Order: sequence, then C-alpha cells, then structure tokens
Amino acid sequence: MVNDELTGLIGQLPDRRFDRRRLVQGAAAAGFSASGLGVALTRMGATDVAAQDAEAGLVTVSQEQQQTWIRNFNPLLSGDVIRWPTQAGIYEPMIIYNTAKGEIVPWLATEYAFSEDNLSLTFTTREGVTWSDGTPFTAADVAFTFNLLVENTGLVGSGAVRAALQYVTAIEAPDPSTVVFTFDQVYTPGLYDLGEQVIVPEHLWKDIADPVTFTNENPVATGPFTEIARFESQYWELRKNPNYWQEGKPYIEGFRFPAYVSNDAANLATLNGENDWTANFIPDVEKTYVEKDPDNFHYWFPPFGDTVQLYVNTTKAPFDNVDVRKAISMAINRDQIVAIAMYDYTHPADATGLSDAYERWKNPAAIEAGQSWVTLDVDAANEMLDAAGLVRQDGGTRILPDETPLRYDLNVVSGWSDWVSACQIMAENLKQVGIEVSVKTYDFAAWIDIVQKGEFDLSIGWSAGGPTPFNYYRGQMSSTTFNEIGTISPENWHRFVSEEADTLLEQLASTSVFEEQKAAADELQLLYAENAPSIPLFPGPQWGEFNTQRFEGFPSEEDPYAILSTFTAPDRLIVMTTIKPKAG
Repeated sequence: MVNDELTGLIGQLPDRRFDRRRLVQGAAAAGFSASGLGVALTRMGATDVAAQDAEAGLVTVSQEQQQTWIRNFNPLLSGDVIRWPTQAGIYEPMIIYNTAKGEIVPWLATEYAFSEDNLSLTFTTREGVTWSDGTPFTAADVAFTFNLLVENTGLVGSGAVRAALQYVTAIEAPDPSTVVFTFDQVYTPGLYDLGEQVIVPEHLWKDIADPVTFTNENPVATGPFTEIARFESQYWELRKNPNYWQEGKPYIEGFRFPAYVSNDAANLATLNGENDWTANFIPDVEKTYVEKDPDNFHYWFPPFGDTVQLYVNTTKAPFDNVDVRKAISMAINRDQIVAIAMYDYTHPADATGLSDAYERWKNPAAIEAGQSWVTLDVDAANEMLDAAGLVRQDGGTRILPDETPLRYDLNVVSGWSDWVSACQIMAENLKQVGIEVSVKTYDFAAWIDIVQKGEFDLSIGWSAGGPTPFNYYRGQMSSTTFNEIGTISPENWHRFVSEEADTLLEQLASTSVFEEQKAAADELQLLYAENAPSIPLFPGPQWGEFNTQRFEGFPSEEDPYAILSTFTAPDRLIVMTTIKPKAG
C-alpha cells in the first residue's frame, strides 16, 4: 500500500519533475521502500527528469564530483574552482589542438603565423562572431584578455598560458581582426599556450574591479552554451547561446548537471542510464556497463592522457640518488597495476614517460636505454639498494646510513579508486625491497596542496601534456618549474632540475621546424631515461562513456574525430558542437 505521506510529497514537486536519484535517496532515508516509491510515482503521473530532458535536448553530464555546486564561471581562474564547462564550452579559444587527430583546428582565429625570426606571432580573428549579448567579437577582446592576465598575476588562465606570457613583451590589436604577440626570445610552444587561452569580452570585463575574486555568475561569452537557465546547490542547467557563430550549431539545447558526491554515486547513475556523457573510471566497464545495454552504452578510453607517475621527493635522501629511484621503479609490478587497478584499460609506461599521444615523437633509443628500470626485477632492485648503502635489517625494512628506516607515506586522493588500488599494489611491491610504505588518502584539496608544495615523500600524480613533449619535460626536469619546498609549484612537484634539460628545452622552443624540434625531443627522452627524475607508471586513459538512448554523435574508437573525455579541454568544444538528439 502506498504511503500517503510519500504521495503527498511527490504531489508537491514543481511541474511533477524530479531527479530520480535524489528522490530515491530521500525516500529511503525516510523509510519508504523503492517499490512504494515506484507505485506512488505512477499514481501521481510524475515523469522522470531524464526522459523530459531528452525531449528538451538537455544532455546529462557527470564530470565533477561535488557535494554542492558553487556558481562561479570566471574562465580566468583555476579549473578546480569554476564550473565545467566554463573553459572550452562557455568561453572559447582562438585555436584547438585536436589530440585525437594531431592537428590544429581554427576556432575564434582563422589563421596564425610566426614571423620569419619567430619573435612575433600573429592571429587573424574570425569575422561574424558575436558575444552572447550580441556585441561583436574583435581582436581587441583578445588583446584585452591577455593584457588582463599580465596585469593580474592571481589569474591562472587556460592551460600553460602563464609559461608563454613570461616571454611576451607586447600584445597589440592593430586592427579589428589582427592580434600580434611580440616575444623577447623565441618560444614556439607559445602558439598552443596562447592560442588555447579562452577569451573574455572587453566591453564587460574592463569595468570589473577585481577579476581575481569575480565569480561571473551570469557569463557573456562566444561559446555554444552560455545561458545559466537554472542553478541550485545540487543541480544546474546550461543552455545554448542564442547568438552562436557556427550556423545551425549546437544541435542540442544544453546540459544538465546533477551533483554527485563521489565516483560511486556518479557511476550508479551512469549504470542506470541517467547520464548521457560521463568521464568516470568504471571498474570492468564491459561487464558492469556495456552489457547492461550493448546497443546504447558505450565507452572509449584511449591511453592519450598524461602519464600517471609515482613521484619521489628528489630533495630528500635517498630519493636524490638516481640508482635508488631506478631501484624503486624496478620493484613496481606495472603489469599488476594495469591488470588489477586499471582493468587493462591502459598499458605500462616506457622509459620516456610519454603517453600514446606522442607516438610520432617517441625515440626508440630512449625506450631501449631505460627499459631495464621500467621492467619488474626485484632481485636487481635489491642489489641496487644494497649498493646504495641502504642496509636491510634482518630481511625487513632498510635503513639510511643514520639508521633512519625507509618508512614512508604514499599520498593519494581518497575516492579515486583506481589510483588508491595502484598505490596499495605499489606498497606491497616495495615491501619486497625493504621499503615500508603506508597508503595515506586525502581529500583532493589537501592532496593537491601537499604535492604542489613538495611536502611529501611519495605521491601518485599526473604529469603535464600538450601538443609537443615540451610541456611534459619542462614539468619533469626544468629549473623554470622549480620552486622551493613549501612554495606552490603547479609542476615539478618532485623538485628535479637538470641544466642539460633546460638547454634542450630552449632548443626545442627556439624553432618551429618539426625535424629540429624532434631532434631536441629525442635528446630530452634520453636524458629522462638516464636520470629517472620521476617514475612513470602508465599512460592515463582518457575516461569517456556515452549513452545513445537519447543523443548520438559522440566520438568513439570507431569514429575518433576528437577525444571523448569531458576532461580534455579545449577538444571538448568539438564534441559539444557535434553531438545531437537521436534521430527518430
């Protein structure tokens, strides 16, 4: 028999619309059975929000795990504090590097070119683009955005823009369709670092007193989706730009974002068919997800993401010893990590540290040179640790020369089940060579603060990426990314510096000729293989799942027109302007 109180509660729902997940949770907490809830819903004629939104053209996305939503759409702040997709969705860049195809896609700019001496970079902006309030977009908006970043160091910007701005001496818009960047030294990665920075409207932002604290609750932008139709603490909706410059696009009306407090909660909704587009780790995805509805439930996890690393703090003994770092690496069973923690979604990393996105850059000589220290060999690892003077006490934990035991915490974000499992495996692996490791979990904010300040011994973590290997090796070995312990460092968490790497990175950045860039990258790979500044584990899979019950046109292994993962900015703009309601 249906509980009259529950029926009454449902009857009070506005427009008879509800989020089934939240209602089920609330009903259970109140002591109502699932069957009673179902009967009550049927009696009241309430309809599932997912079904209604299919008709409305709203794609349900699971991308962030948050207790509650905070209304912040400032695209010049860190992606950790702003709502998805503020960068590359609401706001747009001049160009997009399409990772899946390895090519540049013109976006707000139609052309780009370095001068003959590579000391200036000119973009030609697209005509006919307007901001969502109808104001014309011009090159002046581009120049304004970058000058705003220069004047306000508290603004993060998109991607690696800060790395490029340190070499920029002038940003000018000589006419409405031209913007010119002048460099004090050649820095060709600036094409991507500057080109992929999203642009804000000068006519509105010039009057903002403090852009660092500005939350931009009602954004005006050029992107395909700009209208905040509804915003609540656990649910919000983003709808399409009424003045979007790509005729006929976007094909969908917008997105809806239920708040999921954990990966498990997000996965439950995905497995139940509530989410249309997700970027979550799902264990045994074929069995747990695809088999539930093979016609509609799909995934694509290409190993194009930045390499996941075990970072050891190279400012501390014994991790300042390259042989110790290599021995630790040799003790790790990457095959076990990939099979158990990662469900074979990826493969063990090689000694270059580069993911599969860099196949055309890979140096076979570097792979071969470092093969021994990325291959499991416990006996050889023990021999190297013995030779390093790390004595093993009665077959147990090793000690430093001052008799301090090799006993460390291995830091990881709580709830990131794949990484937690990988850390647990590494802790067991390292016991075999006399290193005692305890896996310590933190919430994300605490973890990122610890690793960026270098206040750790061991931590799992990601690495930097980009169209060329430049960003990766700068983040692993460059003095330009080094900061003292206790100071926030967005890269180089392990604090390793190589003067030779600095020279090679400068060589790579000083030319726009691929063959010359490749020669420098080859040497960087050999240097990395020689020094093992970090311990590469596996290329990060680009998590991406999609449900074609309501929408279609998502990229896949069969149609890899762009990376599926929602995390990949600005590539996701290509996906957002391609997916459409399911035909028929």
